[in-house]
Amino acid sequence: MSEDKHKSFSFRAYAWAQFKKNKPAYFSLWVLGILALIAIFAPIIANDQPLYASYKGHTLFPAFSFKNNYQLQMSDGSTEKVQLDIARWKQMELETVIWAPVPYAPNKSDFYNSDYKSPSGEQFFKDKSGKKVPMPGRFRHRLGTNKKGEDVLSGLIHASRISLTIGIISMGIATIIGLIMGALAGYFGDSKLVTTRGRFWVFIFGLVLAYYYGFMIRGDILADAIGTSGFSILLQLFVSILIFTAVAYLFNLIGKLIGKLPFLNVQTNIPVDSFISRLIEILISIPGMILIISIAAVAKPSIINLMLIIGLTRWTGIARFTRAEFLKIRNLEYIQAGQSLGFSEARIIFKHALPNGVAPAFVAIAFGVAAAILIESSLSFLGVGVPPDVVTWGSLLSSGRQAFQAWWLVIFPGFAIFITVTVYNLLGEGLRDALDPRLKT
Repeated sequence: MSEDKHKSFSFRAYAWAQFKKNKPAYFSLWVLGILALIAIFAPIIANDQPLYASYKGHTLFPAFSFKNNYQLQMSDGSTEKVQLDIARWKQMELETVIWAPVPYAPNKSDFYNSDYKSPSGEQFFKDKSGKKVPMPGRFRHRLGTNKKGEDVLSGLIHASRISLTIGIISMGIATIIGLIMGALAGYFGDSKLVTTRGRFWVFIFGLVLAYYYGFMIRGDILADAIGTSGFSILLQLFVSILIFTAVAYLFNLIGKLIGKLPFLNVQTNIPVDSFISRLIEILISIPGMILIISIAAVAKPSIINLMLIIGLTRWTGIARFTRAEFLKIRNLEYIQAGQSLGFSEARIIFKHALPNGVAPAFVAIAFGVAAAILIESSLSFLGVGVPPDVVTWGSLLSSGRQAFQAWWLVIFPGFAIFITVTVYNLLGEGLRDALDPRLKT
């Protein structure tokens, strides 16, 4: 009976059962799901354009339209143009209308409620006749406004997309780098990767040339892409990585041939673990926030740049977890079986070892997302990192510095940051407890 129970044991099912027992972590997973839904459907939840409107006999869906204007054919034969982004929808004679739950968009000023209107204070509205009247309950700024009259609740909802996207994508970059670096350091160590002297030095020279052709020569192209759009920088960065990889691979093949020559065919060990460990120690020794602020202050404000900066500086913890796990995994029987069958080192590392050694890194990833959101909020608060026209939780907090009486500009964004960071931290603790075999009962 016990043998059947042992055979049917699944660590994945066990870990999920242990995770569900941790009520704060399990509740945090649901909260994170709600935050993700808010971020995904932000344009529907908070929008100053109607979700549906009937105007002079025409059925319109402004919030879902991909074009910026409607050309409406009137019954008298005339044509009326309605430009979606500047139309005063709240003052138009709409026969039927369905508003978004929050009928305001970020970065759109309500001049009648500028100069810090509190959530419970007196607010005003311009009716269809053009008169200034007390604000109807349907259109109140529930969380107040800032100096320009921009709705705080709408800004919070749309800023959730920025914070969650930066946190997840930046840690995705850090995860790829950390897993590869940690796997190589843990699997090969300082003595397992053996090659010829000629191949080693040719490959090192090839890396220098690969960096030169992939990034230095294309520096102007990459700089122009940064100033164009996020898609452009990702495309040009991908091209640079392809060039770097192709040149490095070419010199690796050349190194194989040169390594057969006399004197250059001497076997030598490559201290992979020492190289990567020293690189990790260098990055850890530099105060992370100061390093990120310095790079962000030099680079052009961009969400893509910010994600790259955070991702390229936050991979060390993931690499250390992965390295420690690979030091244990590399001596297990299934790794030795793969080596005996003649599998390539790359296949053993990425297909067999990595799936079994990635669990501890999940904890660092969860904590890393929380740290990335805090970094983004801090940089936005200081006015670096993201463009000034992008609403983030940090920029909302920063606007509260200009008027201490506007307490809602501090309380609500601060609470959003607190909730999101706490959720990710609780998830990290839950994963740490669920994935630790020593806690198995």
